Amino acid sequence: MKRIQFLQNISMAFFGISTLGFTSQNMKNRRHIESKSIDNSIKLSLAQWSLNKLINGGILNPYDFAKIASGYGFTGLEYVSQLYKDIYSSDNKAKAIENFVKKSLVESQKFGLENVLIMVDEEGDLSIENQSERNQAIENHRRWIDAAAQLGCHSIRVNLYGSSDLEIWKSTSIDSLRKLSDYASASKINILVENHGGYSSNASQLMQVIHAVDLPNCLTLPDFGNFCIEKKENVCIDEYDKYQGVEELLSKAGAVSAKSYDFDSQGNETTIDYQKMLSLVNRAGYTGFIGVEYEGNRLSEKEGILHTKKLIEKFI
Repeated sequence: MKRIQFLQNISMAFFGISTLGFTSQNMKNRRHIESKSIDNSIKLSLAQWSLNKLINGGILNPYDFAKIASGYGFTGLEYVSQLYKDIYSSDNKAKAIENFVKKSLVESQKFGLENVLIMVDEEGDLSIENQSERNQAIENHRRWIDAAAQLGCHSIRVNLYGSSDLEIWKSTSIDSLRKLSDYASASKINILVENHGGYSSNASQLMQVIHAVDLPNCLTLPDFGNFCIEKKENVCIDEYDKYQGVEELLSKAGAVSAKSYDFDSQGNETTIDYQKMLSLVNRAGYTGFIGVEYEGNRLSEKEGILHTKKLIEKFI
C-alpha cells in the first residue's frame, strides 16, 4: 500500500506540474489573443492647433510640427493653415503654399508620420450671401484641396461662416460644399465640416446641410467641445448638447477631434466625459484617426496634449 501511495503521490505531483505548465502556457496564449483583439484601427493624430500658442508666440517653427508630434508618440498630422504666417504674408500665396507642401512632405516622411488633413482658416466665408465673395472663398479653398492631395492627406476641414439667417446659411452652405466636393472628388479629397460656432454648432441643422449636399466626400468633423451656437460678451448663451451633437455628426464623420481644456487630479477632462464620448465613437463604428486638440490655459501645451492622449488611450 505504501508503494501504491508513493506512486499515486508521484502521479499527482506530475499531473500538478503538467497542469501548472498547461495553465501557464494557456495564460500566455490568452494574453496573446487579448493583445491581438485590441482595435488597432484607431490611430491618434495631433491637431497643430494644440501648439498654437508656441507657434504664434514665435517659440516654435510650424515646420517642426512633425518632429514634435513624433516625439509625443503620434502617428498622424493635422495641419492648421493659419499657423503658417509665411503663407498669409506672401505676395505669391500659390507659391507659398507650394513651399509649405514641399517642406511638410519632407518633414512628415523623415519622421514616418501620416499626413491626415489640413484645417483651412481665413480663406473667406463659404456661407456668405454675397455671391462674388462666396465664389472667391471657394476658389481660395481649392488651393488647399490641391495642397492636401499633394501631401497625401485624405481631407481638408472647412468652416461654414457667413449669413446669420438660417435658411440663407443653409442654401449658401449647400452651394459651396457641392462645388468644393465636386472639385475635390477628382483628387479623392474629402471636404469635412467641423462644428465650429454659429449654425455649424447646431448638429441637427448641419446634418441637414450634409444630407442635402449628398456627396460621398462631403462629411463632418465632430469636435467634442465646439457646440456653442451663440455667445454674448464672450459667454455662451445657446449651446447644443455636446453628446447628442457628436452622436449625430458621427454618422457622417471623416475625422474626429478630441477637444480638451483642463484635467482633474485623476486625469479626467473637467468639462467633457471622455468615456462617454469615446463610447459614442466606438458605437458609431468609426475607425479613422482621432485628433488630439488641447485648448487649455492652465497646463503647458505639451502637458495638455499628453494628458489628452493618455485619456483617449485609456477609454478607446
